[in-house]
Amino acid sequence: MGTNYYRIPTEKEIESRKQRLQSRIRTMPTSVSVVERDFRFIDNTEDEWSQLNPWDEFIEGTSIHLGKRSGGWKFCWNFHKDKYYSSKEELIQFVLSGRVVDEYGEEMEPQEFLDMAFAWGEPDGLVADKEYFDTTEHHRWMSNPEAYYDREIDGLRVSSSTEFS
Repeated sequence: MGTNYYRIPTEKEIESRKQRLQSRIRTMPTSVSVVERDFRFIDNTEDEWSQLNPWDEFIEGTSIHLGKRSGGWKFCWNFHKDKYYSSKEELIQFVLSGRVVDEYGEEMEPQEFLDMAFAWGEPDGLVADKEYFDTTEHHRWMSNPEAYYDREIDGLRVSSSTEFS
């Protein structure tokens, strides 16, 4: 059993998003083609072939999974394929720029979260690497266990997956 942690926007950032949402709705086109596309008229900076509706734009990035702590393991970070941060320093700045909540809705100070996460499972917590997979039985059914090895970025245990449970 473990606990997942998320970065959510500050109240100021949410208020700014809310203002943008209200403005988008006030000026939203109502043509047949826009209605037919579920009001998707906002250019998507991440995918030039699709568009967002005002609500999609509002909620994008409001709950970013940071990682998971589990007993016996080192903290496992989620780098989202470098979408929000790609180094330890960028991760720290990203966390400090928002708020942190756990999967149960409990908020904690960002620096307190970082201190906990950096210390969790140190110095000898488990890491899903070659040594771990070589000494456990459950990987035998996997055709390519290397694809599931954790990565290390700036001394952090980083999951090979972006999907956590």
